[in-house]
Amino acid sequence: MRDWHLEHVEKVIVRYITGISPDASSFEKRNFKKYSTISNCAKQIEYDIKHGVTTDEVLAVMQKIRYDKSFSQLRANPETIPRLDELERQVCAPK
Repeated sequence: MRDWHLEHVEKVIVRYITGISPDASSFEKRNFKKYSTISNCAKQIEYDIKHGVTTDEVLAVMQKIRYDKSFSQLRANPETIPRLDELERQVCAPK
């Protein structure tokens, strides 16, 4: 089950930093506004941390997204790295 939470962390981070496409439908825009904010992503990551994923593993996923070749297309967007930095600060902030 811990593996599932680790995969979920990766999906949440990728969904947040990808953003929304310019030609999104109104339904997609509404869902993105509701579920893909930084606070919602941080809450989902905290939920996964509560269920066995460590903060170090979350940071490792962020580093993987930042430097791995498989995410190079994702990093082509200029908004990606600032969003990733912002999310990293949010997750690492003391509670």
